[in-house]
Amino acid sequence: MKNRFLMLLLGISFFGFAQDTLLVPIDSVEVDVPVIDSLEVTFTGNDIHNPNALLAFFEKMYQLEQSKSGKINIVHIGDSHIQADLFTAKIRAQFQKVYGNGGFGFTFPYSVAKTNNSAPIRYSASGNFQSFRNLYADANRPVGISGFSMETNSKDFAIQLNIKDAQYYFTKLKVITPQNVNLFDVSISNKNIVIERKVPKKITHKVKPGEVLGGIADKYNVSLKALKQANGLKSDMIRDGKVLTIPTKGTQSKTTTKTEYVPIELQPSLFSNDYISEIPLDKIAIVPNQEIDDFALNGLVLENDNSGVIYHSIGVNGAKASDYNKFRLFNEQLPVLNPDLVIISLGTNESFDKQSGDQYFANLDQMIQGIKEKNPQVCILVMTSPPSVLHRKYKNTFIEKYAEIIEDNAHVKNYAVWNLLDVFGGNKSIKRNAAKGYMARDKVHYSKAGYEKQGELFFEAFLQSYELFKSTKQ
Repeated sequence: MKNRFLMLLLGISFFGFAQDTLLVPIDSVEVDVPVIDSLEVTFTGNDIHNPNALLAFFEKMYQLEQSKSGKINIVHIGDSHIQADLFTAKIRAQFQKVYGNGGFGFTFPYSVAKTNNSAPIRYSASGNFQSFRNLYADANRPVGISGFSMETNSKDFAIQLNIKDAQYYFTKLKVITPQNVNLFDVSISNKNIVIERKVPKKITHKVKPGEVLGGIADKYNVSLKALKQANGLKSDMIRDGKVLTIPTKGTQSKTTTKTEYVPIELQPSLFSNDYISEIPLDKIAIVPNQEIDDFALNGLVLENDNSGVIYHSIGVNGAKASDYNKFRLFNEQLPVLNPDLVIISLGTNESFDKQSGDQYFANLDQMIQGIKEKNPQVCILVMTSPPSVLHRKYKNTFIEKYAEIIEDNAHVKNYAVWNLLDVFGGNKSIKRNAAKGYMARDKVHYSKAGYEKQGELFFEAFLQSYELFKSTKQ
């Protein structure tokens, strides 16, 4: 039996290449536009291209609807637009409202890694951790499915997870680690322990007008020499208002409170180590397996007992396809999510790197092939980047080229496309989108309203294609 223990936007770089439309200035009025809430904005051409690439996924959705049992797993991978979990939160809510809530899905303690976290889940931690992001980590680090690795060699830590939204209470926890080594235990109960100890008694005295050092020493029955030593004084001179420490041999009680966690061993499965609860949980602590010396966490998965959709969101601020491709562990761990559909939203950061269309697509294709190698039955949908500007003053011709090459290769590579660039009006509509309040000030990121509108539009496009598929089943 194990002993109980006490607890204690976007990356921008500039690597140029020759291209005729490299940097095209745009009208500066598009950089800062007042929000006009009453502005009417319409969206056209909102459909999924090459939906035949999703037929296997549509069939699974249809079987879920017919049987009212089982789970569908959708994995959405991207950059800061996805890590913020505003866009994906809206899509998750739409899917689960219609088809059932199978659980929150993938999560990672981003806040412990000192970056932004998904709203329904709050993390806190004791102990010291190092975190590594796929942008900057060398290939030897155990960066896996989250695009992060969080590591420590301390045995005195706890990572606390707290669910703020009752609809995401969970009964099954999956813990994902490098090579699926059982590095952690879980705790669902704890208690506060009050520890009382004796410490030297502290007495202070504020010098009043007219007081002298010798008189103060006599008042507290200490020697003048001891009083001067305790305060680092070299003479008997003392100014009014100074606070003196009075040396004393007395002691006083001091109490401290620590939290004691009762660890439960996780049970190994094929791609994770798991805990199953008989009742829904809203909080849990991840604690050290005391038989282990070095710890690395790649992520957690939260599920419930209901049938329905689990919408997993994986995003890394500043990430590009090449950053995910650097780490084999990413693809090796992806099967833990049992993905039926993988959605990829990357390209904005590649444009800030000034990658050519061919370079961008080579990295994207490598990512898709890596995902399919480990998940051969999965369907793929690629979202183009939304409209954006480069460095607040240039037309982003790069994402236009990326959207074109994504569309051109969809049938050959057998993936579906949702052209968010076109649906949101293209780069020519940046001023309009900003005036509506859909864009952030940098005109690269979007506002909460903008991300949520994108989520609504994607779900509308999905429903349109899926309902057409269902019409063939009649």
